[in-house]
Amino acid sequence: MPEPWQLVFTLIVGFGTGILSGMFGVGGAVLSTPAIRLLGVGALDAVGTTIPSIIPSAVSGTLRYQREGLVRWPVVIRVGVVGSFAAIGGALLSHLIPGDGHPLMIATAGLVGFTAWRMVAARDEPESPVPESVPAGGEHRGAGELAKIVVTAIAAGGLNGLLGVGGGIIMVPAFAEWIGFSIKESVGTSLACMGILAIPSMTTHAFLGDINWWYAAALSLGVIPGARIGAHLAIRSSDRGLRITTAVLLGSIALVYGAGELIALL
Repeated sequence: MPEPWQLVFTLIVGFGTGILSGMFGVGGAVLSTPAIRLLGVGALDAVGTTIPSIIPSAVSGTLRYQREGLVRWPVVIRVGVVGSFAAIGGALLSHLIPGDGHPLMIATAGLVGFTAWRMVAARDEPESPVPESVPAGGEHRGAGELAKIVVTAIAAGGLNGLLGVGGGIIMVPAFAEWIGFSIKESVGTSLACMGILAIPSMTTHAFLGDINWWYAAALSLGVIPGARIGAHLAIRSSDRGLRITTAVLLGSIALVYGAGELIALL
């Protein structure tokens, strides 16, 4: 069992990852995985341990976005069905990659850095309206859009299982820039998808013995209020300062964390 201070630290990290998830629709693992590694959890266990907390975070944030009508459920169902198979494949693949899990952690650091860059790059972008050709309720506009949804689902599900990230890093920009949702709809829909994709991914990692349930429970308790607060801030405000601060924090984590994992690998 971890020390009490370690569980308290994990609870605080969970709260922060919940805010990040609720505000920007990205999996909290971009923050919680490096934090869990700092506590001495192995690389593969760090990947698996963060996944259970994605589920309550996604549910908490999704409920808030759903109240505003910002979740496209037909798309969620399609992504959930296709992405679940990719999530299982990604989880199984994580044990086949050499390097004791360090390459996975370096890849996670790269995604953290990419998330930070996206937050800075998007800070001045106006929220795009949903094109008139998008039917209410999120029905797809033919085979072309369905193909985009399938590709997005495979990429997001694979990352969920392989790296323990929610997949929002892929889904939010794909929904907004590729499929044509508004930014807030992209975040809300991404959160709902993340909750579904985390279930097969968590089940597979649990079967493989990659989850430290003490840390997973502490993270899960922290993300619930954090995701609600993050979703509320995202819906009701446009706080550039918070976005930039978060981006700087994530960028710093990516540099330090990635360098440390690279040294460990070498």
